[in-house]
Amino acid sequence: MTARITAAYVVNRPSAVEEESKLVVIAAIAANVVIATAKFTAAVVTRSSAMLSEGIHSLIDSGDGCLLLLGAHLGSRPPDESHPFGHGREVYFWSFVVAVMIFAVGGGVSMYEGVLRVLHPEPLRSAVWTFAVLGVSFIFEGTSFLIAARHFAKLKKPGVSALAAIRRSRNPSDFMIVLEDSAALIGILIAAAGVTLELVTGNAVFDGAASITIGLLLCVVATLLAIQTRGLLVGEGLLSENAAAIRSLIESDAAVERAAPPLSSYLGPETVVMNVRIRFCRDLRTDEIEDAVERIQQAIRERHPIVKKIFIAPGRIEP
Repeated sequence: MTARITAAYVVNRPSAVEEESKLVVIAAIAANVVIATAKFTAAVVTRSSAMLSEGIHSLIDSGDGCLLLLGAHLGSRPPDESHPFGHGREVYFWSFVVAVMIFAVGGGVSMYEGVLRVLHPEPLRSAVWTFAVLGVSFIFEGTSFLIAARHFAKLKKPGVSALAAIRRSRNPSDFMIVLEDSAALIGILIAAAGVTLELVTGNAVFDGAASITIGLLLCVVATLLAIQTRGLLVGEGLLSENAAAIRSLIESDAAVERAAPPLSSYLGPETVVMNVRIRFCRDLRTDEIEDAVERIQQAIRERHPIVKKIFIAPGRIEP
């Protein structure tokens, strides 16, 4: 039998999960704009290096949220002649840009400012302003973190650790805000520790050391984000257990003798393209094979709605 590829296409529309992810990002942007304004004001008044680093951190987080929304918007565009599979990977590209920004701008500038302050210590002017802003920032960041964490918990399977859930996630918006807010909360504590040590010891070097530590923290977070989004950007496929489940589903059809392992790739957070070669029973007529193909495609879409583009190639399968 000559191999013939049959494809099924499903229009990609934003899901309820994607819409909720956007709301989480918007909430994080709003919180970070308020926090960045307060931190920069406090940095001017107190001349605190750690506070300036925290202001840069919050400003970068605000810009990152905007880039995530931009990626979601560009990725939702329908397929066209130059992009027949759609624009879903825009989400992954802009998420990678976010990771680079956090590393280069957030981490780099914070460490640079901290080194300058260590080399040229300058006493803190107003500790009251610093602690007041840090306290308010912690409340806003904590609220944003709780919103993002609650959304992420809905998506995480029971018994799966947070780190494993991040590795398994295929939507950067789901885990980026959680990681950014976690880093922000830790950064606030580091800034508070630096200011406290300076007040206790009278040594302004601690303020610069806190800024350097915040910069290193941002670089670590950015590296984790870059590693995760890189895999998505270059074309990660379905998790092995999902691919195995689809193969078993195909082979459970009475018309199928054997199915090869499915070849899949994410085109976006909610869109997967899949190609699978199937050896059908030898005594089937052409119309029976066509019916079986449609039946298999429908079964896959019902069990795995994320697989929106399915290519089935009847033919021999190498052992």
